[in-house]
Amino acid sequence: MRGTSFGQDWVPTPVDRFGIWLSSRRIERALAPVSGTRLLDIGSGFHATTARRFVGRAAAVTVVDLALSDALKADPAIACVEGRLPEALDAIPSGSVDRVVFNNVLEHLWERQRALDAVHRLLAPGGIAFVNVPSWWGKAALEFAAFRLGVSPAAEMDDHKIYFDPRDLWPLLVAAGFKPSAITCRRHKFGLNTYAVCRKA
Repeated sequence: MRGTSFGQDWVPTPVDRFGIWLSSRRIERALAPVSGTRLLDIGSGFHATTARRFVGRAAAVTVVDLALSDALKADPAIACVEGRLPEALDAIPSGSVDRVVFNNVLEHLWERQRALDAVHRLLAPGGIAFVNVPSWWGKAALEFAAFRLGVSPAAEMDDHKIYFDPRDLWPLLVAAGFKPSAITCRRHKFGLNTYAVCRKA
């Protein structure tokens, strides 16, 4: 069972940082406007690199992961929830957030439907969730980079339980309660990832 958060005991490689940069651009577009919203980053990583970008713009920023850095926990602008996913989400009130980032986390979980159900529950009406996962095509590239080239952490790839094309992710989002008309689900990052933008009715 996983015992650390992303980036807790290693420094992200240039490949990791490039992937984070690509995702951050997509997240910004998907969640706009962010000003004045309550934002939740699920599986934020030890340093919550993505969530930190929204501090000062969002009205509130909450991060959730297995472990979070002392610097994060000392920051009065960020609310921290430590615990195993998806159980840690049970402590957050229903309808209490307007924007959800769920980036490269679902593939690490066994209880994927429970996690997506929680995303829908936590969103206020009109709220938006961004979900990003590696695709089946991305599986080959990620494993080659990690296992053969050593430019990505092999432990992260060994923790993957599944990969998603749009036809794999979309039904889970519908089952969570998102209406088909409120879901955009496509490939991106050169086809290596699948993302969804979901609005709660």
